[in-house]
Amino acid sequence: MNHFLSHSLVKSFVHVHLAQTQQLKDGFGLSLAVLFMFGFFWGVLKIWSGASAIGKGDPDGKAGIVAGIIIAAAGVIMGALFSIFGLDGAIITPRF
Repeated sequence: MNHFLSHSLVKSFVHVHLAQTQQLKDGFGLSLAVLFMFGFFWGVLKIWSGASAIGKGDPDGKAGIVAGIIIAAAGVIMGALFSIFGLDGAIITPRF
């Protein structure tokens, strides 16, 4: 009887722990979605301002375009780097 009780408690503890872990992952996924959404729009604005600067003859506009591309694609770049180095389990999917 005692063995059954301890097994039941361990099973209950693991179930609660896994549920909390999933909630934490969902929270990070929501945070990443919001962060990447703002980063994407900021990157697009950076690209736009870099193109405008090139149109006015400013040679620093190219750096603005490159920075905008990196900012807008940061999520994809990090996901690719994690996959390349074999850390697929550490990738959290941004979701609303």
